[in-house]
Amino acid sequence: MAISPAGSRLQSLRGQQTSRAVYDGQNRMANEAGIGGLAEMREPIPESGGAPIDASGDKGPYIQFQDVSKAFGEKHVLSHVSFEVNTGETVCILGRSGVGKSVALQHILGFLKPDSGRVIVAYEDITDYPEKELERIRKKVTMVFQNGALFDSLSVGENVAFPLRERGDLSEEQILQIVSGLLNMVGVKEMADQLPAELSTGMKRSVAIARALASQPECVLYDEPTTMVDPLMGQLLGDLMKRLKFQLHLTSVVVTHDMRLAKKLADRVVFLHESKVLFFGTYAAMEQCDEPIVQEFLKLDELDLGA
Repeated sequence: MAISPAGSRLQSLRGQQTSRAVYDGQNRMANEAGIGGLAEMREPIPESGGAPIDASGDKGPYIQFQDVSKAFGEKHVLSHVSFEVNTGETVCILGRSGVGKSVALQHILGFLKPDSGRVIVAYEDITDYPEKELERIRKKVTMVFQNGALFDSLSVGENVAFPLRERGDLSEEQILQIVSGLLNMVGVKEMADQLPAELSTGMKRSVAIARALASQPECVLYDEPTTMVDPLMGQLLGDLMKRLKFQLHLTSVVVTHDMRLAKKLADRVVFLHESKVLFFGTYAAMEQCDEPIVQEFLKLDELDLGA
């Protein structure tokens, strides 16, 4: 697959009509090549003076918030927030805008530090880590941003290849094989030669997921993955995220307003309201929760489904 040369405009536009078949197994051999290549080349990231919770076989939750509080001036964004994410689990963080969902993600990556409480990531207490140690953690945990955060001057294929080339230990043939498989898996293989500016919002999210996977993370954080995309693309992105969980056994945290996405993906749900955890448990248990704001979310989703 040629990554750098410009591709056919017509072929690229056709690629934007992504069908469910892409996600259900079309060109499965290329998909498996990409996933298999990642699995074979995934190497343990060396520990270096970290603070693991437990050096024994059971290390506890992969991510844990222990009574975390954070304020910006007089505004309390997180107040005594506690929840956990087990290895291989998908936890969705729900709630109205401004309740601290994205702030929680920034704490997981170490971009923000709590005013009080402890933050555990990759089995390590990162609360007081310096930037050098946080960089090591970020090799294990990656983020799919709302805007994709792609390199504007690089093609789709080159964007996905970037973290693979940064490794410095893969041949060009290996890189091309993995990139081809990842792009096919997320339904944008025909757009490999396009620039990000030529893609729709949904396609950018798909490319961002492929690039995140190329980093070979243990955990992926998704910030509003279905915001500002059409319903079909939202459904396809949700199907893709669910499939990745089972194929790559990834730990995931998903910040979303999309109740249907949460129902599809979540092993457990954190519902934030007025900076506090109002509910933490399974989606089925949340449906039985008698908190008015939770029931309002559920009822609005029912109205939307019937529209």
